Amino acid sequence: MAAVCVSAQKGTKKEQAQCATLIANYGISGDAHAGSRLRQISLLPKERIDEFNAHGAKDPPGALFKVAFGDFGENIVTSGIDFQTLTIGSRLRINDAVLELTQFGKECHSRCAIYYSAGSCIMPVYGVFARVITGGRVAPGDAIELIIARSS
Repeated sequence: MAAVCVSAQKGTKKEQAQCATLIANYGISGDAHAGSRLRQISLLPKERIDEFNAHGAKDPPGALFKVAFGDFGENIVTSGIDFQTLTIGSRLRINDAVLELTQFGKECHSRCAIYYSAGSCIMPVYGVFARVITGGRVAPGDAIELIIARSS
């Protein structure tokens, strides 16, 4: 895992944290998206963030704009997981915590603060959402293991 990020408000970028506590059937302690719904945690592949930084938005015109982990509102930045080969119900383990994938991508109803600060947003296309099955503490550098793969 490359990063874990949290924010107190929805629709804003998240700040990188040194660690986070995942709570079963809730999400990340202290994060605005936590609650008893299917989108408790958002995940975004590091590879897509790197790709955005290599080719992404330009502001002012001609200048390449760089984003940091959390700038798209993602909670967990993954590395080496190809979400496009998985389906809803696939499960990931980070230490003792277990996440179950619940949604791929999302519909943005309006341009939020993330869009305006980053110049674009990749979460609607590449973002993945999960619910917490088993809680635990996670931190950048922790391994993410695919424990139940439901293939498409």
